[in-house]
Amino acid sequence: MMNNDNKTHSVFSASDIDQLPQRYRAEFINSLSGFKSGNLVGTQDHQGHQNLCIVSSVVHIGAHPPLLGMIMRPHTVQRDTLENIKSTGVFTLNNILPNMTQAAHQTSARYAPGISEFVEVGLTPQPSTAVSAPYVAESTIKLSLQVQDIQLLSINQTELVIGQIVEVILPDQSIDKSGYVDIEGCGSIAVSGLVSYHATQRLARYPYAKVDAPVKNVLQRSHANDT
Repeated sequence: MMNNDNKTHSVFSASDIDQLPQRYRAEFINSLSGFKSGNLVGTQDHQGHQNLCIVSSVVHIGAHPPLLGMIMRPHTVQRDTLENIKSTGVFTLNNILPNMTQAAHQTSARYAPGISEFVEVGLTPQPSTAVSAPYVAESTIKLSLQVQDIQLLSINQTELVIGQIVEVILPDQSIDKSGYVDIEGCGSIAVSGLVSYHATQRLARYPYAKVDAPVKNVLQRSHANDT
């Protein structure tokens, strides 16, 4: 690692990054991609054992059909969530509220197979009418998904799970006339790095961008109308 001349910035070369201690490197690199959505993945095996784990790698894949993807870590150790997803072909995604962060974080601990993280961390399973995987009752946004594809990424042996949304549960008032979902109003938190959780504050909202139209902050206009 080198500092530049004015000593205000650190510069890491590829060699510097490669030589960082494993846990330090994992936290450092995970932090660089910025704020990510925090989600709890609910699964259940064929024997009825329920599993819950936190992920911060969920991304939008497409809207028609409605697809979401998430990266799962290399299958070098027992990973009940990934095994359940591969076995049953279904899972749920549930948002995390500020008062759930401690419990959600604890789901990342390596509990023995067959042990329910729901029970261990004090969260409540809620049946889905669409899939054989549990929701988190305390969450305000709940999605059921059916697996459409799982791709092994040869570069680092992580696995990309792509699921199609087959059920959505969320508060009526969180959806506006354009279809926009106010995830901040639903209490969703964000994650940075591996261990840091954040509340959000919306700064602006803009209409669909066009080359011949000026950009206006819709959020400011909405606030003006409120007054």
